[in-house]
Amino acid sequence: MGTDVYVTPLAGRYASKEMNKLWSSDTKYSTWRKLWVALAETEKELGIQITDEQIKQMKENINNIDFDVVAKREAECRHDVMAHVYEFGTKCPMAKPIIHLGATSCYVTDNTDVILMKDALELVKQKLILVINNLKEFAKNNKDVTCLGYTHFQPAQLTTVGKRATLWIQDLLEDLEELEFVQSNMKLLGCKGTTGTQESFMKLFKDEEKVKQIDEKIAHKMGFSKVYSVSGQTYTRKLDARVLNVLASIAQSASKFANDMRLLQHEKELEEPFEKGQIGSSAMAYKRNPMRSERINSLSRHVMVLANDPSITAATQWLERTLDDSANKRICIPESFLAIDAVLILYANISSNIVVYKNVIKTNMMQELPFMGTEEILMNAVLKGGDRQELHEKIRIYSMEAGKEVKEYGRPNDLVERIAKDETFGLTKEEILQALNPDNLCGRAPKQVEDFIQERVNPVLEKYSDLVKNINVEVNV
Repeated sequence: MGTDVYVTPLAGRYASKEMNKLWSSDTKYSTWRKLWVALAETEKELGIQITDEQIKQMKENINNIDFDVVAKREAECRHDVMAHVYEFGTKCPMAKPIIHLGATSCYVTDNTDVILMKDALELVKQKLILVINNLKEFAKNNKDVTCLGYTHFQPAQLTTVGKRATLWIQDLLEDLEELEFVQSNMKLLGCKGTTGTQESFMKLFKDEEKVKQIDEKIAHKMGFSKVYSVSGQTYTRKLDARVLNVLASIAQSASKFANDMRLLQHEKELEEPFEKGQIGSSAMAYKRNPMRSERINSLSRHVMVLANDPSITAATQWLERTLDDSANKRICIPESFLAIDAVLILYANISSNIVVYKNVIKTNMMQELPFMGTEEILMNAVLKGGDRQELHEKIRIYSMEAGKEVKEYGRPNDLVERIAKDETFGLTKEEILQALNPDNLCGRAPKQVEDFIQERVNPVLEKYSDLVKNINVEVNV
């Protein structure tokens, strides 16, 4: 297409070449032809008079598609499958009488959708594993970097940069488990005819035992071990909903990560990669905007919204077949895969080179540290004989007063001095500061990182070690 027609940015701007190729017309319609070959081979094996020469001619022309002829024929007959049957027949004159024999349109359209979705999930899985591996290295390298934890985006108890990264990984591991389950249980439609009864094949073979073999033979030829036992004309549209829900789940996880990155970049603690020649703003030359994280949020939103389409479609199908799913499927399924592919490319890019500003992290932490250590101060004072309830109330009051000093007057946090002057605590300033050692206030965070990587992450990465080694991603723009 030229520049005078709309082209989805997902294809031209964001998604990978591999994902674009998978959802291309070349891949889709050559898969239709492979299915017609599988059908002809199966019918021949079960006794229909189909010659080796006919099948050979079909195989030789699987990728030889004249799309101009198809378009002209479809304009006449208003039926895409019959337009392709016609064009395939012009290339395979010997096989023309037996192409699509006994099948209905959904034999090629539905089976192809299942095949492409399964292959596309494999591409998604590859990038998902890469991101998990990147984040594992980031978590391991920063497991001891103590930082402020946040609840409600208000400073809370301390954690570590690496521990926070394990939360991102954990979400992705949940997504991976769901993806693996859905992918491993995907079933081919097979070849069941107009209403799913295989009536046309009963007429063709007049032998129920032969007809019962058709689905499994075709599935085997197309690389599937499972076939739907029953169907209408189509496979249940719940499959589309299940697959896109997996993509939406990954989008949720990625968007959560991107939000965290944007918040932490605002705090100047972490930063996504920023290239030497990159421009942050057309007006403000100094700016380093988190554009990759923002794009993850934007595209993830699209994936999550698209997941509604197949859910509604599955809920509104009529009896054995209706066509109100077709146009919708053509759009929402490829676009969901292209969009999540783009999201994971960005996620992989950011996670491979997150910049950590340790000095800023420490400065932010030390400003809030007296508040973060009040529980530790309280316990130490109680161990020296203090009354917990009385001291808790005093710390509450002193904290409010110290907070006022910071927020209203812009003065340093003087909570430590206030507590040290109060003899009921029985603690010197030195003892209080010792209790406020950040490394002693983040619980098991560093060890949690080690345990999590060893017990949960490494087994997954070992299982998919070949994927980690053999995949590279590149942000287009």
